[in-house]
Amino acid sequence: PPASQNSEQGSTLRDLLTTTAGKLRLGSTDAGIAFAPVYSTGTASGKSGRTMPNILDDIIASVVENKIPPNRAPKINVKSEIKDEPKDDKKCVQDDCSKLYSDIQYSWICDKHVLWLRDHKNNNNWKLFKECWKQGRPVLVSGMHKKMNFSLWKAESISLDFGNQQADILNCKDSIISNTNVKEFWDGFEDVSKRQKIKNGETALLKLKDWPSGEDFKAMMPARYEDLLKSLPLPEYCSPEGKLNLASHLPGFFVRPDLGPRLCSAYGVAATKDHDIGTTNLHIEVSDVVNILVYVGIAKGNGVLSKSGVLKKFEEEDLDDLLRKRLKDSSELPGALWHIYAGKDADKIREFLQKIAKEQGLEVLPEHDPIRDQSWYVNKKLRQRLLDEYGVKTCTVIQFLGDAVILPAGALHQV
Repeated sequence: PPASQNSEQGSTLRDLLTTTAGKLRLGSTDAGIAFAPVYSTGTASGKSGRTMPNILDDIIASVVENKIPPNRAPKINVKSEIKDEPKDDKKCVQDDCSKLYSDIQYSWICDKHVLWLRDHKNNNNWKLFKECWKQGRPVLVSGMHKKMNFSLWKAESISLDFGNQQADILNCKDSIISNTNVKEFWDGFEDVSKRQKIKNGETALLKLKDWPSGEDFKAMMPARYEDLLKSLPLPEYCSPEGKLNLASHLPGFFVRPDLGPRLCSAYGVAATKDHDIGTTNLHIEVSDVVNILVYVGIAKGNGVLSKSGVLKKFEEEDLDDLLRKRLKDSSELPGALWHIYAGKDADKIREFLQKIAKEQGLEVLPEHDPIRDQSWYVNKKLRQRLLDEYGVKTCTVIQFLGDAVILPAGALHQV
């Protein structure tokens, strides 16, 4: 109701929040609104005492300072806390940025769609990252394994410590999930002869999905949890205590997304006959994600591609020149192939996959979403059709040992 009809409500958003916050009880719908108290870390009279950005507070401050009448929609301008930043963000990302960020080792890959930060130790990385992140672009950071205790992440080490645990294991070929002993999975991680067999004697392509995850990860693997946290790239954003990690600073009464961490482990596709499948189908995450490749197993056994054969499979992809150069570097160990799409292309991709399903005689139900259901791995032939028929280009990234792939929420990806 207008302010004139209710003496308790003021003429500004701050007044509204202040007067209604005290009435709001957790779990109650009496107030009929979703507002809750806003706690500022600064002084009552100004912004100078704040220690971290608070977007909602900036919006409130803008409403108050500009004295916008309650019946007019305010045009909010959230001011940045960071000084001396480039004025034209888009131009900075599209151009070289070499003058502005001459102290940062970086390159652009995938037609300047992905920022590659080559020196994980540079404390100024976050400045360039911020400009890229504003536009929802993925970021690759190299060398994270150099900060980690590598022995903790070896397959044999994890198997030795946790082999007696039970977990859900997914067979990526037929999507069958079984609850089994974790040791069976790890025994076959680098020895193909010890892997499960499926029909026709084929080797199973297994994935130990999200084991362990979240609080279980911290409780079960405290040493690995601490090793991971101290090694996160761009700690201002990725660390749970990072001042720009907004999800971590949400008040406790919000339902938060699962921020992990979680361990995702899978056998390599290179050891299977069918190279047209993936270990993670096309999907979208609801929160920003950082994925660090902490270990790459080298499979041994009959039918496994040699190292040169694996590299050849990578080279058959539509790769950026810089990624092809990395493949030829003997000090680099490639481990995962990513295909990434911008969130704005989700509707086109959804329509395309539904069309392909109909072509293949599959039933397309209105309540089923091919992206949400994670029912597709878009192979090379389909990726080309997606480009030709819908103009959607695939961003192909190779993740090497120690690389961190940072994806904005809403970006579609498969691995």
